[in-house]
Amino acid sequence: MRGFARNFARNRGAVVGLVILLLVVILAIGAPWFYPGSPWDMAGMPFAPPGEMDMLLGSDSLGRDVAAGIAHGARVSLLVGAVSTVVALVIGIGLGALAGYLGGWVDDVVMRFTEFFQTIPSFVLAILLVAIFTPTIWSIVFAIAVVSWPPVARVVRAEFLSLRSREFVQASEVLGKSRLSIVFGDILPNALSPIVVLSSLMVASAILLESALSFLGLGDPNLMSWGFLIGSGRSVIRIAWWMSVFPGIAIFLTVLSLNLVGEGLSDALNPRLARARGGKP
Repeated sequence: MRGFARNFARNRGAVVGLVILLLVVILAIGAPWFYPGSPWDMAGMPFAPPGEMDMLLGSDSLGRDVAAGIAHGARVSLLVGAVSTVVALVIGIGLGALAGYLGGWVDDVVMRFTEFFQTIPSFVLAILLVAIFTPTIWSIVFAIAVVSWPPVARVVRAEFLSLRSREFVQASEVLGKSRLSIVFGDILPNALSPIVVLSSLMVASAILLESALSFLGLGDPNLMSWGFLIGSGRSVIRIAWWMSVFPGIAIFLTVLSLNLVGEGLSDALNPRLARARGGKP
C-alpha cells in the first residue's frame, strides 16, 4: 500500500487531479450548507453579472444563483457518474469473466452480444433509451450503464484469458474449488488493476454523457445539473456569458481531474510501464 501511494504521489498531475476531485466532492456534499434552499428559487435580479447582489457567479435569466446551481449540480453529476459506473462494472465484469474463464461457445456468444452494443453509437443509444423511458435520474443512470459496460467486458475477458492458465488457477482447480470461487476469489483480484483505471475514466465519460443529455433537455426536470445550466444559457450567451461558461468550467475541471487520477492509478499500479514512458531505466 505504501508503494502504491508513493508511486501515485510521484505523478504530480495525478495529485493535482485528486485535489481538484476532492474539492468537487466537498462542494457536492456541502451544497445544502453552502447554498441552503432550492437552487431553482429566485435569488436576485435576472442577468446579474458575477460579483453583484452577493452572487459570486451571477444569476441566470430567472434570477437564480448560478453558483448555487453549480454546487447542487455537482451532486447530480457525481451521483450519475458513480452509480452508472458501478452498474456498468457489475455487468461488464460478470460477462467478461464468464467469457474469459469458460471460453468456447460461451465466449463467442458473449462477445457477439458485446459487439452488438458496440455497433450502435453510445450517445445515440443513450438518447434513445432516455427518450423511451421518462427522463429521470434513474433512467439516465440506466442508459449510461447500458452504453458503458462493453469496454469493461472486453478488458476483463482479456485478463481472464491470460490468467486462467496460470499455476495458481490450476492449483485451485486441483484442490476442488468451485468455478465461482476460482473466478471471484482467485482470478478477479489479480485482474483488478486495469479495471480500477478504466473505472475512473468511465466516471468522467458518464459525467460528460449526462451533461450532454441534460443540455439537450433529456435530463431529470426536477434536478439541477451542469448540462441544464449550459443549455439554459446558450440562447443568451452574448449578454450573460457566465450562465454557460462557469458550468462548462466545472465540467472541464471534473473530467480533467478524473482523467489525471486515472493516469496516476495506471502509473501506480503499473510502475514498470510508467518508467518506460518516462524513459527511465
